[in-house]
Amino acid sequence: MLIKLTGGKIYDPANGVDGEVRDIFIEDGRIVSPSPNAKIVHEYPVHGRVIMAGGIDPHSHIGGGKVTIARTLMPEDHIGHEMAATDLTRPATGRAIPSTLDAGYRYAEMGYTAAFEPAMLPSNARQTHLEMGDTPIIDKGGFVMLGSDDFFLRQLAGKADFSAIKDYIAWTMHAAQALAVKVVNPGGISAFKFNQRKLDLDEQHTFYGVTPRDIILTLARGMKELGVVHPIHIHGCNLGVPGGVETTLSTIKGAEGLPIHLTHIQFHSYGTEGDMKFSSGAARVAEAVNANKNISIDIGQVMFGQTCTISGDSMRQFVTTRSANPKKWVVMDIECDAGCGVVPFKYRDKSFVNALQWAIGLELFLLVNDPWRIFLTTDHPNGGPFTCYPHLIRLLMDKTFRQETMQTINQDALKYSTLGTLDREYTLYEIAIMTRAGPARSLGLVDRGHLGVGACADITVYDDNPDREAMFAKPELLFKNGELIVRNGKIVKVVTGATHVARPSFDRSIERSLKSYFDDFNTVRMENFRLSDDEIINNGRGSLIIQPTRARVA
Repeated sequence: MLIKLTGGKIYDPANGVDGEVRDIFIEDGRIVSPSPNAKIVHEYPVHGRVIMAGGIDPHSHIGGGKVTIARTLMPEDHIGHEMAATDLTRPATGRAIPSTLDAGYRYAEMGYTAAFEPAMLPSNARQTHLEMGDTPIIDKGGFVMLGSDDFFLRQLAGKADFSAIKDYIAWTMHAAQALAVKVVNPGGISAFKFNQRKLDLDEQHTFYGVTPRDIILTLARGMKELGVVHPIHIHGCNLGVPGGVETTLSTIKGAEGLPIHLTHIQFHSYGTEGDMKFSSGAARVAEAVNANKNISIDIGQVMFGQTCTISGDSMRQFVTTRSANPKKWVVMDIECDAGCGVVPFKYRDKSFVNALQWAIGLELFLLVNDPWRIFLTTDHPNGGPFTCYPHLIRLLMDKTFRQETMQTINQDALKYSTLGTLDREYTLYEIAIMTRAGPARSLGLVDRGHLGVGACADITVYDDNPDREAMFAKPELLFKNGELIVRNGKIVKVVTGATHVARPSFDRSIERSLKSYFDDFNTVRMENFRLSDDEIINNGRGSLIIQPTRARVA
């Protein structure tokens, strides 16, 4: 069946198309170039509308133990945010921490067709995939956490052969059915259990004797040599610490040219100037990112209002418990390999610190030159819910609106930020890069994020509304794999998205060491630790997409 979208303005940065009026043809779930005599079965006149690929969120906490704890911890988040059942959808609820169903529905209703869970603990991967599998419509994938796990730290401390370390990284990706690898506070989650309350970039772990720099460089090199497209996804040291900008700059410099991705970098861009000893380091960070092409980032933009912070960084989350709002929290150990911290939080526009955090994120967006290396995120839900994206896009595209909003927040905070001097306004083409083409390229999603022939027909149609918040809040049409899913911001069909994974090659002899380790120290056997394909496909409800890896480096 051939479908035609006629007369839309196409924004497809992966193919260099910037607002050109073109027709798009869909057949069997793909974008095609039909023969002149092909019969059009259904035509959608979209003249004057903005056409982009389906949105891709590369960093959104939508599954796993920490998310489940947050949902349980904050029943008040469910009240007043219910989505009633319809003939198509099941009842769903939540705002800061939406249910699995709610997350899928609300992403689709904003024109998104994929979101990726960035902190999947290997021992919790089964639950993470079950929750992602229960999230309707959108494609998913998980980044498996390494860097504070005992087996890896033993390898580093024992100066294991690098090939064995790579084999362990790749084995873990296979076992957890992961697309990429993330490191959270490198070594710090483990160090916290040995009563260390901080771990700077070159500070040794009190037990293993390794440093965060050792961990980052090992994982960065490993990911490159294994050919995994997305570089090591780094939640760095000293998150949220005044002066943490110095650690961030040292991490960028210390990457030694290896590809790295620095996540929620807003929380790592704080200086110590002024009476409050808290200031913006965004200009320095942006300058470093601009100068180092091996660096990509996402922001973790703070948005005002109630949310809940959830992180594997138990060291830093323990510190933030004093600011919990409401006054309840969970910080816990998991299998001696990782941690978890869940702390409700409310960002206030009249708070000096919160207002400055908001400004720092916007500064970074506006000061980093290359939109291909910067992705639009709130680190959902840590900086705010993903449903804030339309408002954030308007702040980036509309200088007047941004300046008006600045007048409503804590004015003292703006004295320690350059935001008021920045005139840049993002274009639709740049928004399409940050929310579609850039994340797809970074994650290796070869047939997503663009509208070229052969691409998966994940397509969003927006009204070209000058109010960009209204525009991006409710697409006129959303197609998923060529099927119409959303019309005028309302779901008209529910489908199941795919799970994306990467499978770098490795020497299976690593399993001898791993089996012995599991038998001696873990509560589950190695054979039960691994997820099978059948578990993800779930009797035909889901599907796996194995993303290619680059040629392995010798």
